[in-house]
This record gives sequence, structure tokens and C-alpha cells, in this order.
Amino acid sequence: MIIFPAVDIKDGKAVRLRRGRANDVTVFSEDPVGMASQWQDMGARYLHIVDLDGAFAGSEVNLPLITRMRNALAIPIQVGGGIRSREAAQKYVNAGANRCIIGTMALEDPEGYAALCSALPGRIGVSLDAEGGKLKIKGWVADSGLTVEDVLPRLTTTGTAFIVYTDIDRDGMQTGVNVPVLAALAKKSAIPVIAAGGVATLEDIKALYPLSRSANLEGAISGRALYDGTLDLKQAMDWIAEQET
Repeated sequence: MIIFPAVDIKDGKAVRLRRGRANDVTVFSEDPVGMASQWQDMGARYLHIVDLDGAFAGSEVNLPLITRMRNALAIPIQVGGGIRSREAAQKYVNAGANRCIIGTMALEDPEGYAALCSALPGRIGVSLDAEGGKLKIKGWVADSGLTVEDVLPRLTTTGTAFIVYTDIDRDGMQTGVNVPVLAALAKKSAIPVIAAGGVATLEDIKALYPLSRSANLEGAISGRALYDGTLDLKQAMDWIAEQET
């Protein structure tokens, strides 16, 4: 089970939003490159990077900054936010991103998304961001009119490498993970699932861990909790290592 520290970028800074709201932002670092390096130094195995400006604009706004982050790291990275074309995804792959996360395009342009998965096999994951059971798009500001159940069957056939499932109601709120929903998805999905939204304490990691053995859970993303210190990255990774020895 992998813990993915999240570095979300807005206006050139490392930030966290509450429930994805652009006007409810906390700045954690003026230096995202340094922040990324700090998580690596603390033992992170994989980094999760989101271009929030790109998510709202629909383009790869922070590609130059994310490229600098990539060049400063030895660990792999996955990148999301505003990647809505094959060309945008290719730019990130060319810059050294190991995996790209697609949200809006996957739901609005299924054929284009399938072609992207085929062009970059093993590198393309989908972001399923749910609020009240409905999937959101365009930086979580628009409704897709779809549910996880609506899209999961076709994602399975397109070569999707992984799913990031975010419970928007819990994102940045440190209220704990929605284990029943994640368990249902991880057991049903043939695609590895990464949990996001509400991963706040070691108890959340302990609650999710069994799904990495009994279901298709690859890991969990945490942001605000790691920055605020309610979740200690080293402690969590040590606990996981103990279970896996």
C-alpha cells in the first residue's frame, strides 16, 4: 500500500483547498519544489501533484513548475489538473511524469480518453471525484450527471491504469475516509484504486489497509493531514511495512 503525499499548486504555491473550493485555500509553502523534495526526504515512494490553476483553466498552467519539481526528484510522480487532451498528457510525460490523471476528458470524451490510454499505455489514470454520489468535472465546479457505476464498466475496457477516487465532501476536511464506499469500489473494480479525501490519521490508514489485501486498493493520497501533522508520513509507512513483513 502506497501513501501519496499531495502537492497541490495554485498561484505558484503549495496549497490545500477545502472541498475543492478555490476561495477556501490554505498556503502551506511558497516553494512547491522544496515541498516535494521534503516529502521525498521523509521517505515518500510516490508523489501526487495537482495543478489547481490548470484544473480551473482547463490547460497545463503549471507545466514549467511541475517540470522543475520532476527534475528535483528521484521518486516517481503522478500529475493531474487540467489535462484534457492527448497533447497535454504527452507534454507531462515528456517532462518526466510517470503517470497522468484525467478527469473531465474521461467523462466528456470517452473516445478521446480511450485513444489517450492506447497512446500512453500504463500511464493514464482517471480521477473520479464524487459529491453526493454524483461525479464532478472541470475542477469540481460542474456536474457530469454520471455516477461511478455509470462509468466503471467502460473504464475497465479502455486501458485505464488506475483510479483516484475522491470523496469531495471529505476532501481537506480531515473527517476520515469513507471506508464503505471505497471498499465497495475496490472490491468491484478490476482497476487499482487510490483513495483520496479525508485521509487524516493513522487510523484511516489502518482502516484502508485491509483493502490492499482483500480488494484492489493501491494506496491513499493525503495532503492537509500531512501538512498539519495529524498524519505522520514516516509513522504510517513504518506501520504498513510492519504489516507487510
